[in-house]
Amino acid sequence: MNEALKELLDLLDLEQIELDIFRGRSPEERIQRVFGGQVAAQALVAAGRTVPDDRNVHSLHAYFIRPGDPAIPIVYNVERVRDGRSFTTRRVVAVQHGKAIFTMSASFHVTETSVEHQATTMPEVVDPETLPLFKDRMLQVVGSDSPMREWLSKPRPVDARYVTPLTWEAHRDPELRGSKTNVWFRYDTELPDDPLLHVVLAAYASDFTLVDTVLLTHGLAWGASNLSGASLDHAMWFHRPIRVDEWVLYAQESPWSGAARGLARGEMFTRSGDLAVSVVQEAMIRVR
Repeated sequence: MNEALKELLDLLDLEQIELDIFRGRSPEERIQRVFGGQVAAQALVAAGRTVPDDRNVHSLHAYFIRPGDPAIPIVYNVERVRDGRSFTTRRVVAVQHGKAIFTMSASFHVTETSVEHQATTMPEVVDPETLPLFKDRMLQVVGSDSPMREWLSKPRPVDARYVTPLTWEAHRDPELRGSKTNVWFRYDTELPDDPLLHVVLAAYASDFTLVDTVLLTHGLAWGASNLSGASLDHAMWFHRPIRVDEWVLYAQESPWSGAARGLARGEMFTRSGDLAVSVVQEAMIRVR
């Protein structure tokens, strides 16, 4: 297990400071704001710790209200909205400097059997083992003498391998632009058999590449284009158990952008082709 993944698992082990009140921290990095996937993952951990073990999260709906300050802890207040016979509902508010920076509603469900179908199929893509590491591919684009080399050399908690073009590649070559992004990802170590941990890590990974699908359409790239952006809201539906220490294909597309906003949606498939998670996100995107 690399140090980045160890740090992430430590960040997700929230401190309980009172009944239904938890405290989380951010990595010790020089960043301007907290990564949205981290806040969503920590909030889901907080909600999950107030729910019986026989109930798994099946959906979450979240809003990013203010940028998170990485220099101070984040306090997560959990409200027990409902405890029904089959479903449990929780609302989480993340607070810093006395103000809400993030809110999330999450619903948990006991395991039941009923009718099943899957209308969508996994895209036909190459195997992840045939694809280069993200850092190696980026270094080919920016060059080994780029100031980004130090950032790219840092270990990452998630091994992400792009099937489709990177935003930096499409920025330089307009023919590579498109509205779809396919990425294989996994956490490259064997993780405990804890269903909540795997969905929490899926939530963390879901925010890495989704907005990039909007940028890819227009040939924009963070750090290469004069743009600013931030996640506005994030929704996820967990259809079946997922293991993120095995390869997951994250198929993403952007159906629309305009009015300084962009919409992206994604589907996570197991390697055998089962649809496990659906994701939708809207982000603010301003080009100057």
